[in-house]
Amino acid sequence: MGIKVKGVGQVVKNLNKFIDDTAGIKAVRATYKVLDVIGIDAAVMTPVDSSNLINSQSKDVNLDARGVKGKLIYSAKYALAVHNASGKLKGQPRADFGMTSNRSDVGPQKPKAFGGGTKQGNYWDPHGEPQFLLKALKKNKDVAYDIFKKELKP
Repeated sequence: MGIKVKGVGQVVKNLNKFIDDTAGIKAVRATYKVLDVIGIDAAVMTPVDSSNLINSQSKDVNLDARGVKGKLIYSAKYALAVHNASGKLKGQPRADFGMTSNRSDVGPQKPKAFGGGTKQGNYWDPHGEPQFLLKALKKNKDVAYDIFKKELKP
């Protein structure tokens, strides 16, 4: 004599949804951990003048139907220019590059010094590296793989 059970389809559907949600949560957590590792290493290699660039770093992780996407973001407007700079001034003292011209469309202007940041220390100090974000990513590729492997194992 058999027993008729109702709702088996709903249980299977809910179980599959739970498994998908759990996998998504694990992937998001793993992505945050990887971004933490890369972000810390990038911060060590970020050139410091006023600390604005380092302090502008943040993380963004999105989960959608295509998967998980993580971003390490620098909100300082000049972040890309610093990242892509050649580093040829590395080790040279911070100083003004010169004075602006006194010519302008609205008449003579008082010349101003430009460049040099805070004028303290040397360019790319203390541990600054050109392409600091890319270098941090390449340096930690194996660590990132290990984090994902550990976090996503069943």
